[in-house]
Amino acid sequence: MSVIRTSISLISFGFTIFQFFQKLKASDVIKAAAAPSRFGQMLVWLGIGILILGIVYHLQFMRGLRQEREAMRAEGLVHAQSGFPGSYTLFIALALLAIGLFTVASMTFQMGPFG
Repeated sequence: MSVIRTSISLISFGFTIFQFFQKLKASDVIKAAAAPSRFGQMLVWLGIGILILGIVYHLQFMRGLRQEREAMRAEGLVHAQSGFPGSYTLFIALALLAIGLFTVASMTFQMGPFG
């Protein structure tokens, strides 16, 4: 959950910086906005990278829990046959990853509603 919080913060802050300087450039308040725009894009990429690492860690952790449960069942310590349910945290993280990738594509290629 902390990975999701950090990723949301980085993605939204990076996008805000990018849009702020793009709007200033469009209204001729400043002449160039390349450096701040690249900084905003890098924050979004950093948020996406952290999110991917968090998803990989979560999948490994869940696999370990399932293996531990299977070992306990084999030893007769657990009698239930139920598995672990799907992780809502994983579903939210994957949705946020899709939003982050859409955002960075929109920023990079000047497409979509944010281009």
